Amino acid sequence: MTAARRKSAPAVDPAAPPYETIALVLQSGGALGSYQAGVFEGLHEAGVPLNWVAGISIGALNTALIAGNAPEHRVARLRAFWERICQPAVFPGLPALFEMALFDNSIDQFRTLFTATQAASAMLQGQNGFFVPRFPPPVPGITNHPDKVSWYETAPLRDTLLEFCDFDRINSGQMRVSVDAVNVGTGNLVCFDNTAMRLEPEHFMASGALPPAFPPIEIDGEYYWDGGLVSNTPLQEVLSAQPRRDTLAFQVDLWSARGPLPHSMAELAERQKDIQYSSRTRQITDTMQREHQYCNMLHRLLELVPPARRKSDPLCLQAQKMACSKKYNVQHLIYQEKAYEQNYKDYQFGLSTMRDHWAAGLADIRKTLAARNGLALPDNGSGFVTHDIHRKSD
Repeated sequence: MTAARRKSAPAVDPAAPPYETIALVLQSGGALGSYQAGVFEGLHEAGVPLNWVAGISIGALNTALIAGNAPEHRVARLRAFWERICQPAVFPGLPALFEMALFDNSIDQFRTLFTATQAASAMLQGQNGFFVPRFPPPVPGITNHPDKVSWYETAPLRDTLLEFCDFDRINSGQMRVSVDAVNVGTGNLVCFDNTAMRLEPEHFMASGALPPAFPPIEIDGEYYWDGGLVSNTPLQEVLSAQPRRDTLAFQVDLWSARGPLPHSMAELAERQKDIQYSSRTRQITDTMQREHQYCNMLHRLLELVPPARRKSDPLCLQAQKMACSKKYNVQHLIYQEKAYEQNYKDYQFGLSTMRDHWAAGLADIRKTLAARNGLALPDNGSGFVTHDIHRKSD
């Protein structure tokens, strides 16, 4: 790795919500990732000054596009990127306007059939500027170089990232940027962070290198796969960052832990994906909320100890390192699937569906920001709150 360069996170505009860190946290989910782009558009139009963007997999690619462009160009570059990768790699797909006209009055079953053909197209020919089938394909039992053990090649993605992102801007320190990947050799989750190293296209590609579809990405002699293999969200890194800071985190998930009981094999496969890829977010949030409640309680207990003893007693000195009075507000946005979507929704890159996802993200963040006192510093005693406009009960 490049030598470490420790930098503090950029300061938040004093006119913004009263937090030291305002973070956008982006989960993995393939083609569903345009929902995250819609969320970002809503944050941009509301003037919410993000100073940390963290992502995994498709969330890492959106992270690169956000951090790698000037604020006034970010939404347009995100849209151009998604318009690019939602085109088939070889044979042209239907124009988005034609798709939308086709679906305006159609029944869900018809749209389900059409989107299934788009998912099949992604498997057969890949997506423009993203991935293409490997030729010749890997043969079972035949040993290849590690970066050729996959069904698809992602070299086009590197060129696309270089076209759409300014990596000098990403590494300028104007915004903290972090993406996660898994070291294939050790199985450990690794965080690539621009406060500690220079980030290049390979770091973002590594975060989205989901096997066996995509090959591992080599960085400084080590190979990395998609961070979602270990954890599908970098939320824990944001909430446990040291030194602790008052934090507002917009956690954008593409898989919902809640869903109906499956009644077919296709529904079973979709439900399995939802549970598998969504489970860590609620677990991390609940764990961090309990931990912070204990730290906050310890801080209040220490205030009852005489100052002289606080400065001399070894237990008090140790407790002060663990105590925390900082405030945490997690705004949870979860994509709500459409009736026509199936278990292939994470690799169905249709233009009209992409725009549906985008519009859903934009609508959800507008509702989130409109909630009364939703962004206020927590005053519930624990110093930690979560909000979710779709949550009916816990």
